[in-house]
Amino acid sequence: MSGTPNAAQRQAIREAARWYAQLSSGTASAEQQARWQAWHDSDPLHRIAWQRMEAVSDSLAGLPARLASSTLLGAGHTRRQVLYGLAVLLGGGLFGTLGWRSETRHAWAADYRSAIGERRTVVLADGSQLMLDTDSAVDVAYTAGQRRLTLHRGQVLVTTAHDATARPFMVDTRDGRVLALGTRFTVSIDDHGSEVAVLEKAVQVTTGNARTLRLDAGQRVTFGLHGIGPLRSNDASVAAWEHGSVVAIDTPLAELLAQLSRYRPGLLHCDPAVARMKISGAFPITDTELALTALESAFPLHVQRRTRYWVTVLPRP
Repeated sequence: MSGTPNAAQRQAIREAARWYAQLSSGTASAEQQARWQAWHDSDPLHRIAWQRMEAVSDSLAGLPARLASSTLLGAGHTRRQVLYGLAVLLGGGLFGTLGWRSETRHAWAADYRSAIGERRTVVLADGSQLMLDTDSAVDVAYTAGQRRLTLHRGQVLVTTAHDATARPFMVDTRDGRVLALGTRFTVSIDDHGSEVAVLEKAVQVTTGNARTLRLDAGQRVTFGLHGIGPLRSNDASVAAWEHGSVVAIDTPLAELLAQLSRYRPGLLHCDPAVARMKISGAFPITDTELALTALESAFPLHVQRRTRYWVTVLPRP
């Protein structure tokens, strides 16, 4: 599987970089924001390229200040100019390491997909049920010897059905395999790795280094390149999306907004001054505008809406 983007992918990367440079300048007009939204929504490759650009932006923001200033910004370049150069000069190679291949090749051709803001329920041939969270993609492969799902993007809630031939039921991600032991569980995947949370009975997780771990009801764990993380207990936030909400428990505001942004188009950011503010509460994902209004009412925050697709959460004046 090649990591080099094709011509259409490279063009999408270049366009995303140009849009990022414009929108992060701080002077973008409402008309420019509307044109960006039209570009973003017009092609799946555009949406993926924009996600990769944001991921690269976050990675650059995480560089130590001394390294960033000496190697990237020391020549008087702005951060957005550096990002544009990375995208164009590397021809998208950096984007490939952040997940371009799996998302481009597989997610948009998956057997079952959900759109941004959509939750979709699917009943499989054996009676097992899947619930796809927003912006998720999964393939299904049933054979005479096994029942296998491959999660390419997002999150899925699985309720397995009894199989007369006792075929094992498993969910694969790029980070490993989850084997169901007659159970109900969620599996999610993002740029940082995968997570499984068990709601009923048990599962078994196996990673590429052949490490295996059993989880029982009420337990969850992350797994990825680092191996399998420590067992943790489920809390009220686990699978809350099934019932239409995101539950925050002393969650940093930036993290909560990142979760809410998955359920709405456009950009949802917060001022660095309030990014670490701890938030607790339940916020609807079926109406993210209502969720933002609730945040503004319950906390010392102000929601600035330049357009429906360009929203920033600021400290209350």
